[in-house]
Amino acid sequence: MSIPAHTGETNFDTIVIGGGMAGISIAHELASDQFVAVLEMESTLAYHTTGRSAATYLESYGNNVVRMLTTASRSFFTDPSGEFDSSIAAPVEMLIIANETQTDTLRALYLEVSERGNNSQLISGTAAEKLNPALRVGYTHLAMTDSSAMELDVHAVHQGYVRGFRRRGGTIVKSAKIVAGHREKASWVIEDATGRNFSATNVINAAGAWGDKVAVALGAEPVGIRPLRRTAFMVSDPLKDRASKVPFTLDTSETFYFKPDGTQFLCSPADETYQEPSDARPDELEIARAIEKINEATTFEIRRVNSAWAGLRSFTADRSPVVGFDSKFENFFWYVGQGGYGIQMAPALARMGSALATGRVLPTDLTEIGITNEMVAPGRKDLSMVID
Repeated sequence: MSIPAHTGETNFDTIVIGGGMAGISIAHELASDQFVAVLEMESTLAYHTTGRSAATYLESYGNNVVRMLTTASRSFFTDPSGEFDSSIAAPVEMLIIANETQTDTLRALYLEVSERGNNSQLISGTAAEKLNPALRVGYTHLAMTDSSAMELDVHAVHQGYVRGFRRRGGTIVKSAKIVAGHREKASWVIEDATGRNFSATNVINAAGAWGDKVAVALGAEPVGIRPLRRTAFMVSDPLKDRASKVPFTLDTSETFYFKPDGTQFLCSPADETYQEPSDARPDELEIARAIEKINEATTFEIRRVNSAWAGLRSFTADRSPVVGFDSKFENFFWYVGQGGYGIQMAPALARMGSALATGRVLPTDLTEIGITNEMVAPGRKDLSMVID
């Protein structure tokens, strides 16, 4: 269903603001028994962070809450059903490397992630060099493998949610930048920049980097979302057609990573630079820094970048998502702060968000691994901390 530009007020059970992975996944879950609309400010869905993701599933990535939600999403990616293609995920080798000064940091990470399973293994620097022929001899002193890692087809996952949402009767409205909203009796009335009005019982804020700005436009207090820019760039295969033999390789201090991408390598400085919500652009200085680091750790000898881009990853102070109704603002639901992990934990987080938004208990598979409402609640005390 589409909404023409001249339409008047349209009534829904729930309005979801934001059409990236976060917004479309929770909208899909809610649409099973609600009349739901997704309002997207851009002319296309997934234009910003979702469309610029490095597309990797890593159970060893993020804090404890993120790792649990990621683990709970695994079965969705490995055994998709309904509107989703069977090839949305594929196994990929993952290698986290540590130089002489980073070994203690890597051992601490290993102890954390090994508590949840046996997917990770510590190996010597020599063993790491055998797994990754691009590593410079002697640079890596310790490494960790992660057998749970997968390559995700982000476009296919997002489009699967879009198809499922539409098949369930959902409405998607593009070029609908929210400028104002107010409570009218028992409903929300939301206005976009073109003057169109939409009404609903509940509003879900899934606006990513714009989450706090949307909240303020509707009269709510911000929760402290900080958009942090992440730059990525592509370089030609320096291994002369041997790229497929190189695992996804991450520096344990997250100062760079690289992975094969077709006939090229995707690289990143893994930067986190604060930026006001906008169409992010790559940072040339960060690219130069990453090239220096990667050339130090490998035999790539990168001298030229083929292309570059950037996206905004939105974090809270404790780096966990914010999911739940605002305690001071009636029927306003937060669904923000997925950081750089939104794709890999989207299936579990969407089911969790849908349950909280409709007053149902959390799915059993989430509670059994220790996930609780309080971990992501909008009013939790850790949100008052200052983010790095």
